[in-house]
Amino acid sequence: MSYNTIKFDVRDAVAKITLNRPDKLNAFSDEMHEELRAIMPTLASDKVRAVLITGEGRAFGAGADLSGESASGGPALDAGETLEKNYNPLILFLRNLDKPVIAAVNGIAAGASMSLALACDIVLAAKSASFLQAFCNIGLIPDAGSTYFLPRLVGPGKAMGLTMLGEKLPAEEAERMGLIWKCYEDAELMPAAEALAARMAAGPTKGYALIKKAMNASLENDLAQQLDIERDYQRAAAETEDFGEGVAAFLQKRRADFKGR
Repeated sequence: MSYNTIKFDVRDAVAKITLNRPDKLNAFSDEMHEELRAIMPTLASDKVRAVLITGEGRAFGAGADLSGESASGGPALDAGETLEKNYNPLILFLRNLDKPVIAAVNGIAAGASMSLALACDIVLAAKSASFLQAFCNIGLIPDAGSTYFLPRLVGPGKAMGLTMLGEKLPAEEAERMGLIWKCYEDAELMPAAEALAARMAAGPTKGYALIKKAMNASLENDLAQQLDIERDYQRAAAETEDFGEGVAAFLQKRRADFKGR
């Protein structure tokens, strides 16, 4: 299929999504949301074992495209309905997807586009990239999951400052405070992100899915509940073919050939 606002392809079990409205700094539009929904069945299928998300041009994404929305507020704009229809299902889909999702932040990630990056499992960024909780600058609250992700990633104090002051956060500082995984020189970002996606697609993806579920559950559980989760998920992981292959490869001192089964 061809798309107007994204680029999408699957190669060697890696699905690469490129937000593709460079003239609008890859801001979300209704059409982009429709096209992202259209590829969800492919992302969830067995043909995909890892997902990579990036932006075209000089931005990862500028958040919502306000030129395509009612900017006047009031009854003409139901921002809650927009979240319910478009953003919330996307964020929940990515968090619940049973395979690793990597964000390669190539430029500014503002507003809901920053939320999209934070919803991914591993976030890489170019050193020239930056993050911006732009919502307060137009009288809105952070959405698309930012009020959930930020306090858990950087603590309440930093989260409150980022969201109430609306100051741009350079990628290197984001790495230092633990908001993202790693920064790269600009020219090295996409090769590094593509190599990581390929590595994870060739890995024990059933185990990755259980890690993801366990980590997500830990944000709400007490210790006893989380120990039960670890017991149950470890039992499930030990029943996979990949566990048997991993042990055999370790004992035979060779590289494991995982199949995601």
